[in-house]
Amino acid sequence: MKKQLAVILVALSLLSGNVWALTLNEARTQGRVGETLNGYLVALKTDAETQALVSEINKARSASYQQLAESNNIPADEVAKMAGQKLVARAKPGEYVQGINGKWLRKE
Repeated sequence: MKKQLAVILVALSLLSGNVWALTLNEARTQGRVGETLNGYLVALKTDAETQALVSEINKARSASYQQLAESNNIPADEVAKMAGQKLVARAKPGEYVQGINGKWLRKE
């Protein structure tokens, strides 16, 4: 299952990189979005462009998590949490992540 999760995460990163390359990267570096431990992106700014980006990315992530969960007979939220831990760990310096206490932190 860990191998499948890794494949899904790579696919998500490719999807995010190819479809929304500059917009997602800009949103991350500008502090407009942050990664959470629950596997989903959160809009830290409330403008329409950021909200739309977060909605589309989270929709794709949800579908991927559901597909992986069904193929491994586990709850989708469990898959999302595993992915969230990896996404938070992979965040680059300067990007925002949500800590276990719920507070937003800028990675160093």
